[in-house]
Amino acid sequence: MPTRIFVLLIFTISFVYPRFSFAQGLKPEDRQLMVKKEDSLVQMADSMFNAYLPDDRPRFCEKFVKHLVAALKTENSFNYDFPLLRKKINLIYPSDKTFRVFNWFIIGGDHEVRYYGAIQMPTQSLKLIPLIDHSKEIGENAEDTMLTAPKWFGALYYRIVETEADGVRYYNFFGLNSSSLVSNKKVVDPMYFDGNEVVFGAQIFNVKSETKKGRIKRYIMEYKKDVQASLNWDEEAKTIYFDKLVSQSNDPNRKYTFVPSGQYDGFRWGGGQWNYIQDLIPVQTFKDGEAPAPRPLKGQMK
Repeated sequence: MPTRIFVLLIFTISFVYPRFSFAQGLKPEDRQLMVKKEDSLVQMADSMFNAYLPDDRPRFCEKFVKHLVAALKTENSFNYDFPLLRKKINLIYPSDKTFRVFNWFIIGGDHEVRYYGAIQMPTQSLKLIPLIDHSKEIGENAEDTMLTAPKWFGALYYRIVETEADGVRYYNFFGLNSSSLVSNKKVVDPMYFDGNEVVFGAQIFNVKSETKKGRIKRYIMEYKKDVQASLNWDEEAKTIYFDKLVSQSNDPNRKYTFVPSGQYDGFRWGGGQWNYIQDLIPVQTFKDGEAPAPRPLKGQMK
């Protein structure tokens, strides 16, 4: 049985869908139990990531998922923040703390990268939504496709930025997908709740699709494998910034040849959408002896 199907089954049979209610504090005895379970999860994570034989890592991943779900079944587990485990996997919250995301990847045989994730809601009994990576199957249509939890554009998330339009709250996930052998992709993927379901993708970018009518549903920046490229959020400027890319071979169809140009573009929220900004940090020219002015953006480039 393929690993992702096995993992989906483990997650799915463990779902409880109560009416939305915020979790209360952990009982002292349950907190002690969670500490013990976390110790075991940390050891399993080490095996999942570092098993000598890459083909063994998916098996350790299955074991890790099974024990993670068991730990999260502890009443009010949302209030346990996994201080040791979060050093091994990503555990990320939006600022409103309405959910949290467990997120990681493994590198299996043939250098295959597979992403894993699950959204936990802050309920007393467990409500968990698995995210199943289909990034390779989605392929070239990734920017234009509405997705759901069972069909997710897998990524390792490093930030969530919230926006709102027409009464819908969007959680904009910033992530990295490095599953290709020749290129990396960074993504801003809007997510919102539709009842008990999560939906990924929304036409909230003021950018036309290159392949379909309408606007893109997520922003993806693809670039050469061995270079560093920025896509992140500047809190002070309230702006998404990213490297402007150029092709080393002067071929815009070969994304794996794209490298940073030294300039930055961006998105700024307004009118219920992300508005594209060219030359976010203008190129400065200097006379002899002139020093460059400070950059207008204060956030770290990542």
